[in-house]
Amino acid sequence: MDVVEYRTVMGQFATGVTVVTSAGPEGPAGLTTNAFTSLSLEPLLVLVCLDRTARTLAAVESSRKLAVNVLARSQEELAVTFAGKTSHAEKFDGVSHREMDGVPILDGVVAWLAGEVRELLPGGDHVIAVAEVTSFDAPGGDPLVFYGGRYGSLAGG
Repeated sequence: MDVVEYRTVMGQFATGVTVVTSAGPEGPAGLTTNAFTSLSLEPLLVLVCLDRTARTLAAVESSRKLAVNVLARSQEELAVTFAGKTSHAEKFDGVSHREMDGVPILDGVVAWLAGEVRELLPGGDHVIAVAEVTSFDAPGGDPLVFYGGRYGSLAGG
């Protein structure tokens, strides 16, 4: 099986773009991911997949808390920044956010959920975090989407 071909196939599934944040011993941490979904309504659970090598995973393991910030179309630059390998301090430099339930919530997102991690499960080269939602909000707006290796919007822009 060819990994590049597999990624091309998976790229045909349009997804939203999120930044998963947590609070580690050295302060706020975060990364960009589209591997996120609702898991259960009773109780309220979400599922997030985190690369085993991601520094944000260490913050999630330490605090046992995370937030999922659903980015707005206007936040493509944040998606790129949080996908990068710079330090967490550099990623958060100048990024407007507040704390809710012990985790950073980014300002300007179309929706966010905060939760307590219930399970961390192996998933190949990723760890699957199952979190029980403790708070959420949906201010709304045009969400950022990812399709075919590119960022876009539901309006096609």
